[in-house]
Amino acid sequence: MSLPHLSGGVRRSGWLCGAAEEGAVPGRTRPGLRDTARVPTIDDQRELRRRVGTAPVARLATVRRDGSPRLVPITFALLGELLCFAVDEVKPKRDARLARLRDIARDPRVTLLVDHYDADWTALWWVRIDGTAAVLVDGALRERALDELAAKYPPYAAARPAGPVVIVTPRRWIGWSARP
Repeated sequence: MSLPHLSGGVRRSGWLCGAAEEGAVPGRTRPGLRDTARVPTIDDQRELRRRVGTAPVARLATVRRDGSPRLVPITFALLGELLCFAVDEVKPKRDARLARLRDIARDPRVTLLVDHYDADWTALWWVRIDGTAAVLVDGALRERALDELAAKYPPYAAARPAGPVVIVTPRRWIGWSARP
């Protein structure tokens, strides 16, 4: 389906979304749509890190060979300014040669999404971290990452992962919250 573009906006059912329509009344929006001019972003970097640090799971996006995204849930930990996750034996995998690791070897650009859902939609929030990933199979940084993961997740303390650790170096943190 193709939607015609007008000055960067898209016309849907006679209303313009995303740009000013010629002759439009300023401030007039489609009924039922909220004013997005005041979207409550999370600008405090400490608050972004606090929310991410307390979250139990994130979604990792890597880039497949064909350019499409691959999205998987991961357990993770903060390690100073870095984020880390491990390839473990605790959670079943179809294949030990994980596609996400092949993706990272080919293109290290990744995105992590951490979010909070609640039946009370005023409590919703998300934080997205764009960065680059590196796979570590040994070394001091890998051991420190495993220490952080074991401190956060009891199954890792009971059975320390033997597989590689992935370190993500963030280049951009961005967040949104339903509450200002």
